[in-house]
Amino acid sequence: MAFRFFAKSLLYGLPLGVTFLDCVGYVARVDGISMQPALNPVANVRDYVFLLRWGNHNCDVERGDIISMVSPKDPAQKIIKRVVGLQGDVVSTIGYRDEIVSIPQGHCWVEGDHTGHSMDSNSFGPVALGLMTAKAVAIVWPPERWRLLENELPRRRAPIQVAKTSHYN
Repeated sequence: MAFRFFAKSLLYGLPLGVTFLDCVGYVARVDGISMQPALNPVANVRDYVFLLRWGNHNCDVERGDIISMVSPKDPAQKIIKRVVGLQGDVVSTIGYRDEIVSIPQGHCWVEGDHTGHSMDSNSFGPVALGLMTAKAVAIVWPPERWRLLENELPRRRAPIQVAKTSHYN
């Protein structure tokens, strides 16, 4: 009887769990110092963030959002960065081959908050929006760091020129 109950629970629970993780969101650990001070501000303490996938299409990203994406350098790796510029924006770079970049259609410019300690668009250039997997919306662990992540863009990293339209066609 107990086995039957367990099997039935598994039969219903597993697809619901997989659907939730695939469509709504999941919790992920943030490694490294590239997003300090927003994430992992203290050495040896790792933040866990809730990554929202629900309704998070390429056109929903805004400047200042923290997003998770497939690394353009290593498709097996996911990275978490802040969106600095969107398609049509003109941004000044930090150490990229061109000092000023106009972001092409279907791309964005991402950077870590800890300038100089991040593998980001300053290393690999504009990133295809199709590589975005989710938006970080909250720190869920450790408990003393519980909070929603705000959409904020440091003034020093704002685009030189913002695209005439923020909507994607």
